[in-house]
Formats: sequence, structure tokens, C-alpha cells
Amino acid sequence: MSPERAIRLPEPCVVVLVGAAGAGKTTLAARHFASDEVLSSDAYRAIVSGDETDQAATEAAFRALHHELHRRLAERRTTVVDATSVTSFARRSLTRIAARHDVPPVAVVLDLPPDLVLARNATRDGRIVPEAAVRRQLSALRGSLERDELAADGFVAVHVLHDASDVERLQFERPTRRPS
Repeated sequence: MSPERAIRLPEPCVVVLVGAAGAGKTTLAARHFASDEVLSSDAYRAIVSGDETDQAATEAAFRALHHELHRRLAERRTTVVDATSVTSFARRSLTRIAARHDVPPVAVVLDLPPDLVLARNATRDGRIVPEAAVRRQLSALRGSLERDELAADGFVAVHVLHDASDVERLQFERPTRRPS
């Protein structure tokens, strides 16, 4: 078994999880962060439309997610954004908000093998994304990585995980917060 891979996070920060549907972003977030630290695009779709899979609700969902991100960062609270964020446009909307609050954004990219991502997506509980959409997300992510776009998107650090064992071994190191 390989040793753990540790990512040291500044406090506060914005952790942007990047990856196609089925890559394991939600599972990673649940394993390493408190539920009140995570802003999920699926959860915001459910809030605004009653259905986390309703793509027609995406614009309203992200308005609400961005509003909450502003609020949390104004309070200097570390926040994890659980959304695909496979395009530079999506990532830069988050890094601009972080910059406005002088909070460093950190990208954690789940660049897992396409066959694994497609298989995981196909077995998701009630949240299966159409395969064509997942393939578009995988292609967008691949293009972003090949063009080294994440480096230009405003992140203070970009951590790319290439296989499931990388994700399994992943640990986050966070400074101990002192009472105010």
C-alpha cells in the first residue's frame, strides 16, 4: 500500500473540487470535510427546483451557491465547492469570488480514467448523468489539463489526482484554528 498523499490547506480557503460526474467529488467531500463546509451544485439545484438533477435549474442554483460562498468567505470560513467545474469559465467564477474576499482558492482535480468515471456514474443512486454529458465533461477537463488552464484560473495550488488509489490515500492537513 502506498503512503498517504497529504494536501496542506491554508485557513481559510476555498477548495474547488474539479471532475466529471461520477469522479467521486461528493464522496471525497463527505469523507474529508464537515457537511456545513460543502456547497454542492446538486444540493442547490434541489433547493431551487426540488430536483438535484434538473439542469434547467443550474443558473439559479449557481446564483444561490455563489451568494452563499460570498457570505461564508466574508466570515472567513473554509468552504468546499462540489461541482464539476470542468471549464475555465466555471472555475474563474469561483476564484474571482475568493479573490474578492482575499481567500486563497485551491483546486483538487479528479482526473480519473474515463472508464472508471463512466462506470461509477452508471451506478450512482438516483443521480445518473447521461453518458454523453459525462463524456463532454471528461473532454472539457482533459482539454483544460492539456492547455494548463487551471494554472491561469487563479488557484494558489492545483492538485491533480489520476487514479482511485490517489483519492483513497488523500488526506488534508489543516491548521488548528485558535479561538477568537
